[in-house]
Amino acid sequence: MKDSGSNELPILVFATHNANKALEVQKMLGDAYRIQTLSDIGCHEEIAETASDLKGNALIKAKHVSDAYGLDCFADDTGLEVDALGGAPGVRTARYAGEQADAEANMKKLLGALSGVKLENRSARFRTVICMVRKGEVKYVEGTCEGRIALSQSGVKGFGYDPVFCPDGESTTFAEMPALAKNEISHRGKAIRLMVGELLAKS
Repeated sequence: MKDSGSNELPILVFATHNANKALEVQKMLGDAYRIQTLSDIGCHEEIAETASDLKGNALIKAKHVSDAYGLDCFADDTGLEVDALGGAPGVRTARYAGEQADAEANMKKLLGALSGVKLENRSARFRTVICMVRKGEVKYVEGTCEGRIALSQSGVKGFGYDPVFCPDGESTTFAEMPALAKNEISHRGKAIRLMVGELLAKS
Protein backbone atom coordinates (compact mmCIF):
# COMPACT_ATOMS: atom_id res chain seq x y z
CA MET A 1 0.00 0.00 0.00
CA LYS A 2 1.37 3.39 -0.96
CA ASP A 3 1.49 6.39 1.28
CA SER A 4 -0.92 8.96 -0.08
CA GLY A 5 1.30 11.74 1.25
CA SER A 6 4.41 10.76 -0.70
CA ASN A 7 2.70 8.84 -3.54
CA GLU A 8 5.83 6.71 -3.56
CA LEU A 9 6.81 5.05 -0.30
CA PRO A 10 5.00 1.95 0.90
CA ILE A 11 3.78 2.16 4.47
CA LEU A 12 5.13 -0.24 7.04
CA VAL A 13 3.59 -0.03 10.49
CA PHE A 14 5.69 -0.58 13.61
CA ALA A 15 3.30 -1.94 16.26
CA THR A 16 4.35 0.56 18.90
CA HIS A 17 3.27 3.99 20.11
CA ASN A 18 6.92 4.95 20.68
CA ALA A 19 7.83 7.52 18.03
CA ASN A 20 11.54 7.35 18.89
CA LYS A 21 11.69 3.61 18.23
CA ALA A 22 9.96 4.16 14.89
CA LEU A 23 12.36 6.96 13.95
CA GLU A 24 15.32 4.67 14.66
CA VAL A 25 14.03 2.12 12.16
CA GLN A 26 13.11 4.83 9.65
CA LYS A 27 16.68 6.10 9.61
CA MET A 28 17.97 2.59 8.90
CA LEU A 29 15.49 2.00 6.07
CA GLY A 30 16.04 5.36 4.39
CA ASP A 31 13.55 5.97 1.60
CA ALA A 32 12.60 2.31 1.06
CA TYR A 33 9.56 2.52 3.35
CA ARG A 34 7.65 5.02 5.43
CA ILE A 35 7.44 3.79 9.02
CA GLN A 36 4.27 4.62 10.91
CA THR A 37 3.36 3.91 14.52
CA LEU A 38 0.08 2.65 15.94
CA SER A 39 -0.74 6.24 16.86
CA ASP A 40 -0.13 7.37 13.29
CA ILE A 41 -2.73 4.95 11.91
CA GLY A 42 -5.25 5.61 14.68
CA CYS A 43 -4.84 2.25 16.41
CA HIS A 44 -5.49 3.00 20.07
CA GLU A 45 -7.24 -0.19 21.12
CA GLU A 46 -5.45 -2.52 23.52
CA ILE A 47 -3.88 -5.51 21.79
CA ALA A 48 -3.86 -8.32 24.34
CA GLU A 49 -0.57 -10.23 24.36
CA THR A 50 -1.94 -13.61 25.44
CA ALA A 51 0.50 -15.99 23.75
CA SER A 52 2.73 -18.38 25.68
CA ASP A 53 5.93 -17.28 23.94
CA LEU A 54 7.58 -14.25 22.37
CA LYS A 55 6.87 -15.31 18.77
CA GLY A 56 3.20 -15.67 19.55
CA ASN A 57 2.91 -12.21 21.11
CA ALA A 58 4.75 -10.57 18.21
CA LEU A 59 2.44 -12.37 15.76
CA ILE A 60 -0.69 -11.25 17.63
CA LYS A 61 0.33 -7.60 17.37
CA ALA A 62 1.45 -7.70 13.74
CA LYS A 63 -1.61 -9.68 12.60
CA HIS A 64 -3.98 -7.33 14.42
CA VAL A 65 -2.72 -4.38 12.41
CA SER A 66 -2.61 -6.34 9.16
CA ASP A 67 -6.13 -7.72 9.57
CA ALA A 68 -7.82 -4.64 11.04
CA TYR A 69 -6.11 -1.90 9.03
CA GLY A 70 -4.98 -3.66 5.85
CA LEU A 71 -1.38 -2.51 6.29
CA ASP A 72 1.93 -4.34 6.34
CA CYS A 73 3.27 -4.40 9.88
CA PHE A 74 6.05 -5.62 12.11
CA ALA A 75 5.94 -6.12 15.87
CA ASP A 76 8.50 -7.10 18.46
CA ASP A 77 8.44 -8.82 21.82
CA THR A 78 11.36 -9.16 24.20
CA GLY A 79 12.03 -11.52 27.07
CA LEU A 80 14.71 -11.96 29.71
CA GLU A 81 15.58 -15.61 30.33
CA VAL A 82 17.50 -16.47 33.50
CA ASP A 83 18.92 -20.00 33.56
CA ALA A 84 18.88 -20.33 37.35
CA LEU A 85 15.14 -19.56 37.25
CA GLY A 86 14.31 -22.09 34.56
CA GLY A 87 14.09 -19.42 31.87
CA ALA A 88 11.90 -17.02 33.86
CA PRO A 89 10.68 -14.35 33.60
CA GLY A 90 10.57 -15.11 29.85
CA VAL A 91 7.31 -14.13 28.19
CA ARG A 92 6.23 -12.40 31.42
CA THR A 93 9.31 -10.16 31.52
CA ALA A 94 7.37 -6.88 31.46
CA ARG A 95 4.85 -8.16 34.02
CA TYR A 96 7.16 -10.23 36.24
CA ALA A 97 6.15 -8.53 39.49
CA GLY A 98 2.50 -8.12 38.46
CA GLU A 99 0.33 -6.69 35.70
CA GLN A 100 0.84 -3.09 36.86
CA ALA A 101 4.44 -3.49 38.02
CA ASP A 102 7.15 -1.05 36.96
CA ALA A 103 10.81 -1.70 36.19
CA GLU A 104 11.90 -1.16 39.80
CA ALA A 105 9.43 -3.73 41.08
CA ASN A 106 10.46 -6.23 38.40
CA MET A 107 14.16 -5.84 39.19
CA LYS A 108 13.53 -6.12 42.92
CA LYS A 109 11.65 -9.38 42.43
CA LEU A 110 14.36 -10.73 40.12
CA LEU A 111 17.21 -9.91 42.50
CA GLY A 112 15.21 -11.43 45.34
CA ALA A 113 14.63 -14.62 43.38
CA LEU A 114 18.39 -14.87 42.77
CA SER A 115 19.38 -14.10 46.37
CA GLY A 116 22.25 -16.40 47.34
CA VAL A 117 23.01 -17.39 43.73
CA LYS A 118 26.67 -16.75 42.88
CA LEU A 119 27.54 -14.45 39.97
CA GLU A 120 28.95 -17.31 37.90
CA ASN A 121 25.58 -19.05 38.12
CA ARG A 122 23.53 -16.04 37.02
CA SER A 123 23.73 -16.63 33.28
CA ALA A 124 20.90 -15.04 31.33
CA ARG A 125 19.98 -13.70 27.94
CA PHE A 126 17.72 -11.14 26.37
CA ARG A 127 15.81 -12.30 23.29
CA THR A 128 13.90 -10.07 20.89
CA VAL A 129 11.63 -11.67 18.31
CA ILE A 130 10.25 -9.58 15.45
CA CYS A 131 7.28 -10.75 13.41
CA MET A 132 6.75 -9.16 10.00
CA VAL A 133 3.45 -9.52 8.16
CA ARG A 134 3.88 -8.27 4.60
CA LYS A 135 1.43 -8.97 1.79
CA GLY A 136 0.00 -11.76 3.92
CA GLU A 137 3.38 -13.47 4.41
CA VAL A 138 4.61 -14.02 7.97
CA LYS A 139 8.34 -13.83 8.67
CA TYR A 140 10.31 -13.90 11.94
CA VAL A 141 13.77 -12.66 12.86
CA GLU A 142 15.42 -12.93 16.26
CA GLY A 143 18.23 -11.24 18.15
CA THR A 144 19.89 -12.55 21.32
CA CYS A 145 22.32 -11.05 23.80
CA GLU A 146 23.97 -13.42 26.28
CA GLY A 147 25.05 -12.19 29.67
CA ARG A 148 24.42 -12.46 33.39
CA ILE A 149 22.36 -10.85 36.12
CA ALA A 150 24.38 -8.52 38.35
CA LEU A 151 24.37 -8.82 42.14
CA SER A 152 22.78 -5.37 42.41
CA GLN A 153 21.51 -2.52 40.27
CA SER A 154 24.04 -0.21 38.64
CA GLY A 155 23.63 2.63 36.16
CA VAL A 156 20.81 4.99 35.20
CA LYS A 157 20.70 4.77 31.40
CA GLY A 158 18.39 2.61 29.34
CA PHE A 159 15.16 1.12 30.65
CA GLY A 160 13.63 -2.08 32.00
CA TYR A 161 16.16 -4.53 33.39
CA ASP A 162 19.19 -2.67 31.98
CA PRO A 163 20.61 -1.81 35.46
CA VAL A 164 20.94 -5.52 36.37
CA PHE A 165 22.00 -7.05 33.03
CA CYS A 166 25.72 -7.39 32.20
CA PRO A 167 26.34 -8.54 28.61
CA ASP A 168 29.08 -11.08 28.01
CA GLY A 169 32.48 -9.48 27.48
CA GLU A 170 31.54 -6.36 29.41
CA SER A 171 32.20 -5.39 33.03
CA THR A 172 29.29 -2.94 33.16
CA THR A 173 25.53 -3.21 32.91
CA PHE A 174 23.49 -2.05 29.93
CA ALA A 175 22.45 0.93 32.07
CA GLU A 176 26.09 2.05 32.37
CA MET A 177 26.85 1.82 28.64
CA PRO A 178 26.51 4.62 26.06
CA ALA A 179 23.42 4.08 23.91
CA LEU A 180 25.41 3.49 20.72
CA ALA A 181 27.61 0.87 22.35
CA LYS A 182 24.60 -0.90 23.80
CA ASN A 183 22.76 -0.93 20.46
CA GLU A 184 25.74 -2.57 18.76
CA ILE A 185 25.47 -5.68 20.93
CA SER A 186 21.89 -5.62 22.20
CA HIS A 187 19.29 -8.21 21.35
CA ARG A 188 16.94 -5.59 19.95
CA GLY A 189 19.65 -3.96 17.84
CA LYS A 190 20.57 -7.32 16.32
CA ALA A 191 16.94 -8.17 15.55
CA ILE A 192 16.24 -4.76 13.99
CA ARG A 193 19.32 -4.99 11.77
CA LEU A 194 18.29 -8.46 10.59
CA MET A 195 14.80 -7.18 9.78
CA VAL A 196 16.13 -4.14 7.93
CA GLY A 197 18.39 -6.41 5.89
CA GLU A 198 15.39 -8.55 4.93
CA LEU A 199 13.32 -5.53 3.96
CA LEU A 200 16.01 -3.81 1.92
CA ALA A 201 16.78 -7.05 0.09
CA LYS A 202 13.14 -7.25 -1.03
CA SER A 203 12.44 -3.57 -1.62
